[in-house]
Amino acid sequence: MVANGETNGFAALESRGEFAQLVLADDSPPLTGRSFGSSARAVTSGEVVFNTGMVGYPEALTDPSYRGQILVLTYPLIGNYGVPSSTETDEHGLPTYFESGEIHIAGLVVSSYSWEHSHWAARQSLSEWLVEKQVPGMYGVDTRALTKKIREIGALLGNIVVSIPESQITTFSDPNARNLVAEVSTKSINVYGSSNSPSVIAYDCGMKYNIIRCLVDVHKVKLTVVPFDYDLEKNPSNIEWEGLFLSNGPGDPTMCPQTIKSIQYALNLDPPRPIFGICLGNQLLSLAAGAKTYKLKYGNRGMNQPCIDLRTGRCYITPQNHGFAVDSNSLPAMWKPLFINANDLTNEGIVHTDRPFFSVQFHPEASGGPLDTAFLFDKFVGHVRKISQPLVLQDGLAYQRQTVKKVLLVGSGGLSIGQAGEFDYSGSQCIKALKEEGIEVVLINPNIATVQTSTEKNEVTPGADKVYFLPIRPHVVMDIIAKEKPDGIIVSMGGQTALNVGVELWKTGQLQKAGVKVLGTQIDAIEATEDREIFSQKLQEIGESIALSYSANNVEEALEAARKIGYPVLVRAAFALGGLGSGFAENDAELKDLASKAFTVSSQILIDQDLRGWKELEYEVVRDSSDNCITVCNMENFDPLGVHTGDSIVVAPSQTLTNREFFMLRKTALKVVRHLGIVGECNIQYALNPKSEKYCIIEVNARLSRSSALASKATGYPLAYVATKLALGRDLVSIRNSITKTTTACFEPSLDYCVLKMPRWDLKKFNRVSNKLGSSMLSVGEVMSIGRSFEEVIQKACRMVNPSLDGLEGIDSNLTDDEIPLEEQIAVPTDTRLFAVQRALEEGWGVDKVYEHTKIDKWFLSKLENIARMRKACKDCGDVEKLFAENGTDRMRSLKMAGFSDQQVRSDLYNFFDTIRTCSETYPHLFCYCWSIDRSLHKLNTATGRNCKSKSYQKVPRSNTMCETNRYVGSRISC
Repeated sequence: MVANGETNGFAALESRGEFAQLVLADDSPPLTGRSFGSSARAVTSGEVVFNTGMVGYPEALTDPSYRGQILVLTYPLIGNYGVPSSTETDEHGLPTYFESGEIHIAGLVVSSYSWEHSHWAARQSLSEWLVEKQVPGMYGVDTRALTKKIREIGALLGNIVVSIPESQITTFSDPNARNLVAEVSTKSINVYGSSNSPSVIAYDCGMKYNIIRCLVDVHKVKLTVVPFDYDLEKNPSNIEWEGLFLSNGPGDPTMCPQTIKSIQYALNLDPPRPIFGICLGNQLLSLAAGAKTYKLKYGNRGMNQPCIDLRTGRCYITPQNHGFAVDSNSLPAMWKPLFINANDLTNEGIVHTDRPFFSVQFHPEASGGPLDTAFLFDKFVGHVRKISQPLVLQDGLAYQRQTVKKVLLVGSGGLSIGQAGEFDYSGSQCIKALKEEGIEVVLINPNIATVQTSTEKNEVTPGADKVYFLPIRPHVVMDIIAKEKPDGIIVSMGGQTALNVGVELWKTGQLQKAGVKVLGTQIDAIEATEDREIFSQKLQEIGESIALSYSANNVEEALEAARKIGYPVLVRAAFALGGLGSGFAENDAELKDLASKAFTVSSQILIDQDLRGWKELEYEVVRDSSDNCITVCNMENFDPLGVHTGDSIVVAPSQTLTNREFFMLRKTALKVVRHLGIVGECNIQYALNPKSEKYCIIEVNARLSRSSALASKATGYPLAYVATKLALGRDLVSIRNSITKTTTACFEPSLDYCVLKMPRWDLKKFNRVSNKLGSSMLSVGEVMSIGRSFEEVIQKACRMVNPSLDGLEGIDSNLTDDEIPLEEQIAVPTDTRLFAVQRALEEGWGVDKVYEHTKIDKWFLSKLENIARMRKACKDCGDVEKLFAENGTDRMRSLKMAGFSDQQVRSDLYNFFDTIRTCSETYPHLFCYCWSIDRSLHKLNTATGRNCKSKSYQKVPRSNTMCETNRYVGSRISC
C-alpha cells in the first residue's frame, strides 16, 4: 500500500497536509501541525474542549451538543476504522451510523491521524469526510499537553488556521454567545412511530438520533419531535401527548427561555404528565423548577464518567458531553439530586419527590458510549403508560463485610509455560490488599524466586506472614489448613493450578468441613466457566452463545463431535493451563493423535468450531457484590484467532473496533459476568467476524489471568489489589483510585497512549522442536511497550524482546529463512512470522497481498508498511546531511514518532557492513575495526560477518571488490 501523495523518496518521512496552527486566546505560542481536513476556510473559530473517548469519532463529530466547538480527542490514534456510509438510513430515514445529518464541531484536533483505515463498514476516510463537509482538522499536536492546559485553566477560545500567518489572526469568536440551540433544533414538526402508543412530545434542542431510535424502536413510543421554541401551552398544532421528553443540546441553557416557559407549563398540569430530560434537558428542567445552572471549568466530555444513583448507591459508567451543570444547592423544595458524579460530586440528575419528573446530565442512549443507564427510558415510558414503578432501594450488601482474620492464599505452582511472573504480580497485590485490612496472610507457593515469597518486606511489598514452599496439591493445601486454621481461602490469584485445587477441595466437601470460606467468586460460578456444557447452558439463558462446541470423555466421542461440527476443529483439554494439550485437527487421524495427548492432562476434552481468521479480543471485567460492574481494559490480538493469546502480539486498547462493536462486546461482557455471579476480576474472550458484527464468546476466566497483569500495568488499574478488596466485601465506589488517591475505583480508564505486548520464545534452544504457533502456549516471557503510535510501540517491543534488533526489520533481521518460500513463512504462525511479514512488505508485496496470506488486519499491516517505507527512505538516502537538508525537523520528528531509535536511524543511513563486504574474498581472516557515531568500537570478522563484541551478528555478503573507507560524519573504518 503506497500512501496517496508520495512523489519523492523522502515522502514517507514528511508530514502530509498543509501547514496548520491552533491559536489559543491565552496569548500562548500557537500549536503547529498539519491539516487533514478541509482548508476551505482559512480561519475557524470555536471553544476548545476535549473528549476522552477512545472510540466513536463519527458519533462525536455529529453530536449537536458540540456545536461551535473545536474538539480535541485525547486518544492519539484517530481515523483507524474510517467513516461508515452517510447514505445508509434506518426505517425512519435517519442515518444509520450518525447522530445527526451533519458534522457539528467547528474543527478537529488530534495527535496522530491514520491515513490508512481498515473496516468492513468504512466507505471513506475521516479526512475525506471532513473535506466533503468543509470541516478543518489538524494532527501533529501534543494533545496531552493541550488537555492538561485546558484542565488547569479551563476551556479556551481558539482558532484553527490553515496556510496563513498566525500574525493575521487577531479576533476570537465565542460560540456560547450565540443561541446554539436555535442553530441545531429542527425547524419543523416530525412524527416517528405514528402507529405506536403512548404519545410523547420531544423538544429538539439538538437531539441525537439514537434517542429517537431508543424511544420509538425499543419502547414503541409515538414520538412527536418539535422545535425548541414550540409553545406547549398554546399547542398550535394540537399535538396529543402523554409525556414530555427534553433532549440534549449545546451551549448555555439560559439561552432557551421559550423552552423553559413550556416546561413550566407542563410542571403545573394536574394531573401531572411524566417529564424526562437528558443532558441540556436536565439543566432546562432545573431552571424551569427554579434552580440555577453554572458553567463548568472545562466540562465533562467522554464515555467513562462514574455517576452514583443516590437511591441505591450503585455507580454507573456514563457518556457525557456538557459544559454547564445544575447547582444542587439551589434546588427548590420537593426537588432532590438523583445522581451525582463520583469524582467531582457535581450534579448528574434531579427528581421530584412526589411527581413523575426527573432528568439526568448524562446520556442513557449512549451513542457513543456505554448503555449502562438505558433503564431510565424504561422508567420514563413506564410512567407514561401509568405502570406502577417499583420502589428502588439499596440492597444493603455493601454493609455485609467478610469477617476474616486469617486467609490462605494459594499461589501458582512451579514455574512453567503459562504460569510465571504474571501470577507473582497478582499474588503480591493480593497480599498488599489483605495486609491493609489487618488480615494475617498464609501463602503456599513453591516458587522461591518471586516477589510474594520474598523475605524482604516494605510498604510496597508487605509480604505474607507465613510462606509454605510446598507443591500446590489438594492434600498439601488441606494439611496447611489443618495446621493454620484460616477463615478463608483465595484461589483466584494463582492461575489455573490454584483454581483446579480449589474446585476439587470444594467438590469433595473438604473446605466446607474445615469451615473455610472461599473468598471472591464462588466455586459454582468457577465451575460454570470451566465446564463447557454448563457454560454453554448459562450463556443460552441470556441469549448469548459460544462457538459450536462439544465435550468428549473419550476418543470415540471426540470423533463423533468433530463430524457434527465439520473439520477442521480445535481440540482443547478442559481445566488445562495455557492451552496445554490443544491443537487443530484437519481429519480423523490428526484428531485421534491430539485427543490422545489431551486426555493425558485432562479427563475431558473440548471439540470446538474452527474460527481461525476471526479477530480475537478480550475484556478485563471487575464486579463487586453490590453489582457495580466495569470493564477496565479491552485488548485486541495482532494475530487473528488460531494463535494462543499468550503467543500473540496484543494491543491495548483495541485499534480496529468501532463504537458499536466496542460497546456491543462490553455490554455482553457485563451481562455474562453478572449472570455467572462473578465477584472480583475476570476476563472474557471473543471471536469477532472481521466482515460483520457477528461474534461469539470463546471463554471466561473467572480468575486473574496473564492478561490481567498486562491490563493492570497498561492502565495503572491494580486489578488484583481491587479484586482482593472486593472478595472481602468492599464495593468499588468506596475503594479509592490508586493513582489519584481521591477519586473512586469505580471507573474505566481512558488511555491517551497505546500499549503493546510481545511474547518471547526460546524454541531455538531445543533441537527438533517446531516453531509453529497454535492454540497451545509456547512463549516463556513477554515485554510491554508504551507509546503514542502503533509504529512506536511495536518497534520498542522488538528491541526489548531481541536486543540484537534495532527495531522492526525484515530482511536485515536475519530471522527469515531464504530456503523457505516467503509465502509459507507468512502464512503459518511461527515465532518469526512478524519479521517474515515485514520482509514481504519491504520487498513490495503490498498490504492486500500480505493480508490474503495472513488475515492480519490491514490496519496493522499498513503501519508495518509505513515502517518499511521509512526505513527504505533512510537507506536510499545514505547520508545524514542529505536526509536533513530540507524539512529536517519534520523528518526527524516523523522517525521518532514512528519509534526509530538513534541507533536504528544511524544503521539505516549507514550500513557499516557494506563498507567491509569487499574484504571478505581477498582477506578472509582479516578483522576490521569500525568506530561508529556513538564512539563504540566494533570488531568485525569479514569472513563471517560476526560482531566479535556481541553475541548477535549480522551476516555479511561476500564481494570481489576492494574495501574503501566509508565517508560519513563521525565514523571511520580501518582494516
